[in-house]
Amino acid sequence: MSKKEKKDKIQKLDQELSEFKNKYLLTLAELENARKRMQKEKTESISFAIENTISEFLPLIDNFENALNFANDSSEEVKNWALGFQMILSQIKDILHNHGIVAYHSVGNKFDPHYHEAMEIFETNDHEEGSILQEFAKGYKSATRVIRPARVKVTKKTLEKKQDFENDSQTEKNESIKEESIKENKESENELENNNCCNNIESETCCNSIDNDECCNDIKDKNCCCFEEETEDQNISKDENIKINK
Repeated sequence: MSKKEKKDKIQKLDQELSEFKNKYLLTLAELENARKRMQKEKTESISFAIENTISEFLPLIDNFENALNFANDSSEEVKNWALGFQMILSQIKDILHNHGIVAYHSVGNKFDPHYHEAMEIFETNDHEEGSILQEFAKGYKSATRVIRPARVKVTKKTLEKKQDFENDSQTEKNESIKEESIKENKESENELENNNCCNNIESETCCNSIDNDECCNDIKDKNCCCFEEETEDQNISKDENIKINK
């Protein structure tokens, strides 16, 4: 075998080795990605199962809290019993906190359908529409989703006030339209008066007649468009003509 053939064979083997090495690396990367994906799905499924299980205990926590609230107005003996149940409730909440599940406050906030469930709608004008007045059951959430939406009482504007507001708006709109119409009518009347300024003259003479010296003397309305005030030069020329005639 010649040197050239040996060299070609070595180059071919090196190329095949490089291809096998790349395939090996790609396979390792795919296996690593699959392992991470499976680990993530496993973690999510476990977390989802825990959250679903805990959500079934939330009504029990609600009952605990309601019972302890009533116990505050009871006798000392009942309060001593309630103290032990308060410690149990604290331990349960610690377990929820360890799994990333916490309660959130709703009273005074705006209603959000992602976090709240409206159990009652109260019509009032003392609060902004959509405000939460009362919380019947606390809402709980994790880092990724809402475990249970809060059950709340939501405000709504009264229908009468809405209708009054709409009626007032319509009345203001009608008044503005009426004012604009009156203004347009006045403008059109002024235009007609200017165009027909000599139609109501009682005398047969009109200022439009050039030969008539007593122009517009019989016109009742001196503001007529035909009435031209004499200028100072015209008055001087008239005085000179009177002197000559004398």
